[in-house]
Amino acid sequence: MKKLGLFIIAIGFIACQSENKTSNTTDTTSVVSTGDSLTFKYDSIKVYSKTPISVNKNVTDTSKAVISYPLFNDEKVNQFVESKIKLTADSGKNYKTYNEYATDFIKGYDDFRKSEKDYPQTWFLDINAKVVKQKPGFLSLLNTYVNYSGGAHPNSVFTYLNYNPATHQEILLDSLIQPGSLAKLTAVAEKIFRKNEKLSATASLKDGYFFDKDTFKLNDNFTVTDEGLMFLYNPYEIKAYAYGKTELVIPFSELKEIAKPNSLLSPAN
Repeated sequence: MKKLGLFIIAIGFIACQSENKTSNTTDTTSVVSTGDSLTFKYDSIKVYSKTPISVNKNVTDTSKAVISYPLFNDEKVNQFVESKIKLTADSGKNYKTYNEYATDFIKGYDDFRKSEKDYPQTWFLDINAKVVKQKPGFLSLLNTYVNYSGGAHPNSVFTYLNYNPATHQEILLDSLIQPGSLAKLTAVAEKIFRKNEKLSATASLKDGYFFDKDTFKLNDNFTVTDEGLMFLYNPYEIKAYAYGKTELVIPFSELKEIAKPNSLLSPAN
């Protein structure tokens, strides 16, 4: 099984649908207005293997790569989203387009089948980027990456992308919190984490968790919801595969002394 950066695992097996297609296809949905000048429509690239698997005389399955993404009316936003989606590639290659990414995945499967003609399984790559929140100065997307190329289960990674379409800059955590306040934010987050996990304030994180040096840490996978600042830990990042992903929400009420004034985390916004 291929390895994917720091986060290697999945929360479930997504079976390939049986389709007898061998060419590249593109799907497009209708335009969605986000309430200001930024609009988008969902588009997708689909590439199918020309080396199908015959499960039985009635069923034929085909490896496929599907990349679904929002296409905005602002090319700089599109470039940001595409650059982030292509970073999920675990091949170490620098792809120029979505189609090149999907095509190379299928080529990898077809090349593998040439040497392993009796291999009984198909592969799939499913990448789905969705807009989860948008308002002036803030665009948040959730990119879901699922890759199965053999083994017991797929690799799954869930990544939030935060962007300011007005300034065309990625929104990083440091831009939302007061200088030097990360330690305080981490302490607040750990209290919430322990409460969610039903752990006492002094319980060790050594058993059942994968934190470095058994010390709670925040990652950089976050978004801002209607409730507060939410962090997402991927499957196998801090817990065993069976537990899936872990979400941790810090309410706005806990961020009053941490948030920068006039930021997404401040009450006025």
